[in-house]
Amino acid sequence: MHKTKLLATGLILCSAFCVNAEAKLYKWVDSNGITHYGETIPPEYADKDATQFNSTGRVEKHIEKLTPEKRLAKEEEEAKKNSSQQATVESKRRDTALLSTFSNEKEIDLARDRSVQQVEARIGSIKTMLGSAQESLAGNHKELDNLTKQNKKIPASLTEDISVNEARIAKLQKDLAQSEQESAGVKARFEADKSRYRELKGSSTSPANK
Repeated sequence: MHKTKLLATGLILCSAFCVNAEAKLYKWVDSNGITHYGETIPPEYADKDATQFNSTGRVEKHIEKLTPEKRLAKEEEEAKKNSSQQATVESKRRDTALLSTFSNEKEIDLARDRSVQQVEARIGSIKTMLGSAQESLAGNHKELDNLTKQNKKIPASLTEDISVNEARIAKLQKDLAQSEQESAGVKARFEADKSRYRELKGSSTSPANK
């Protein structure tokens, strides 16, 4: 019985390649355990493992169909690999730019100071506007208190001025916090650049690289 099955399989392979020597033959097993052969794998069996034979009838490769879970894991692994490769490329690009932009650490400090000055100037401007808005709001509240004490009607314009000044102060406070954070970020970035520059210069002048 076993020899008969082998003979039948051999005849199937032989007949398939006799029709077209260039054709590829595939073997797959369906959900019922029945083995199929064909030049193409039907779509309904696309999720099944298969075997591809070459023109001589020998096994060329095994085609493993990934489950959704395995496919997702493979995609995540490839994404991590690509991300790591991109990070390496970006790191090398930054190192090259750092060495080509600065001749010494003092130049890095000067570039840092220029960048920080720009942010600090914006911070000073925001603080001035914030102080003005707070004074305006204080005046609004003082006027409101006086009218309330005198049991007088509160003008709609005063209520609107208070709302406008409160909103302006909130925005300016947000802008100030962002600018102060940006200033700290600039300083930290240049400090990291200087540290990396020192490492690169040290490695480039080490005995092994002389």
